Amino acid sequence: MEFKDYYKILGVAPEADQDEIKRAYRKLARKFHPDVSKEADAEARFKEVGEAYEALKDPKKRAAYDQVRSGGWRQGDEFRPPPDWGQGFDPGAFEGTDDPAGFSDFFSSLFGGLGGRRRGPMRSAGRDQHARIEVDLETAFAGGTRQISLTRTVPGPDGMPRRQPGSLKVRLPAGLTEGRQLRLRGKGEPGLNGGPAGDLFLEIAIRPHPLFELHGRDLHLTLPIAPWEAALGAQVAVPTLAGKVEMNIPPGVSSGKRLRLKGRGLPGQNPGDQYVIVKVVVPPASSERQRELYQALASEQAFNPRADMEDKS
Repeated sequence: MEFKDYYKILGVAPEADQDEIKRAYRKLARKFHPDVSKEADAEARFKEVGEAYEALKDPKKRAAYDQVRSGGWRQGDEFRPPPDWGQGFDPGAFEGTDDPAGFSDFFSSLFGGLGGRRRGPMRSAGRDQHARIEVDLETAFAGGTRQISLTRTVPGPDGMPRRQPGSLKVRLPAGLTEGRQLRLRGKGEPGLNGGPAGDLFLEIAIRPHPLFELHGRDLHLTLPIAPWEAALGAQVAVPTLAGKVEMNIPPGVSSGKRLRLKGRGLPGQNPGDQYVIVKVVVPPASSERQRELYQALASEQAFNPRADMEDKS
């Protein structure tokens, strides 16, 4: 539920006296009364103003609300009542609430749903938490453990909710993909008065790798080869995330050709593949002898790499 700043809703300072609060309420109630107001959200604002006045017009309610507000809450913050809220109150302390059914969950959580009477402390589940965790590609492939930092809302020494930094050791399964969510049951924020803890949802982000590109569960690797390996074929060592493997390069392969290593992608129920994209790298003719060899090759080969272009021009 959202925290409501009743002073802000009425447009008064927290130090305002009861007369100022009453004047502010009457002014806003006239402005937003559904029978006379032309505002699009008049009915909702009218109820909100009435709720704020209901909370602040009574000194006991106002004191209780101020106690909660002193915890640093702001309008719109996700809110849960303090764990010991409702204990020790006089059962009739908050009587006289007008139309409690028309007020928000926030109001009811503080002052009770029916005239503010509560038989005991409220029990509720803790909030779920969401976080994003970055992992390298090797961890996504093989799994591992990570120590992560997170901040939770926990009861303070005075029973008021406080933000507390902490850490958690997380086991990461093998075969993680970009954007996958891991659900850690009971690792969210603690429940209230014995209620169950919320869950922690971790969204996986995989860091870029210097050799591999990730496409779903498939891996793409650009493999440089020499011209003679491309012409004659060869057996070369190819990196994979599980270590190097020997791969046959077929004779006459060209740059851009894709070769597949089946099942060498990320593991899973349907494992990915690794695609090897061939890139023919031509060494420079740095010496006279090397230039002679290139010239001899050119003389021996009746080869025109642009023949297809000439046929179509």
